[in-house]
Amino acid sequence: MARYTGPVCRICRTEQKKLMLKGDRCKSDRCAINKKRGAPGKDPKNRAAKPSDYRIQLREKQKLRRIYGMLEKQFRLFFERALRMSGITGENLFVLLEQRLDNVTYRLRFATSRSQARQLVLHGHVTVNGKPVNVPSYQVKSGDEIAIKDASKSFSVIKEALREYGKSGVLPWLELDPDAMKGKFNAVPRRSDITDLSDIKEQMIVEFYSK
Repeated sequence: MARYTGPVCRICRTEQKKLMLKGDRCKSDRCAINKKRGAPGKDPKNRAAKPSDYRIQLREKQKLRRIYGMLEKQFRLFFERALRMSGITGENLFVLLEQRLDNVTYRLRFATSRSQARQLVLHGHVTVNGKPVNVPSYQVKSGDEIAIKDASKSFSVIKEALREYGKSGVLPWLELDPDAMKGKFNAVPRRSDITDLSDIKEQMIVEFYSK
């Protein structure tokens, strides 16, 4: 399966939720969800039909997978890792997803979206503990320092993204020095800490893959 290259706003319309896939556009009046447009290709007459349990579980899985910008095969591998870990599988899944380098890069305000953060990582603009890492799925550990490579600190796209830090800071398990363009992953977050995704029902995802 190739990576989706179509209209990104169509994905949010399908899920009827802001997935924050286009950065600043998602916060503006141009967002398709703000315009209250329905799901694409769906007959308005059928929108009131009661969804099946399978459909509800599928939609929860698709929302989370698309938020983190992952293909199905990769997302399934992360779920299987979460399943092998001790503790609650759904919460483990969130922890693993939050530890992805592209996600941490986004959370540290070096990019306005996870897709933009993935590009920064893939093109070698991000370092972990002083060493370049170009693997978006790299698992960041507690105490790791994530920074923008010296040669990339002049990029306007990164400077523009860092403006968000002045408005809303970073999440509690992270710390950032915006002037030095480096941050630290202080601790692995708990599920309850990830408040911007509190509406995702991870138990539905566990049930989906358990069939």
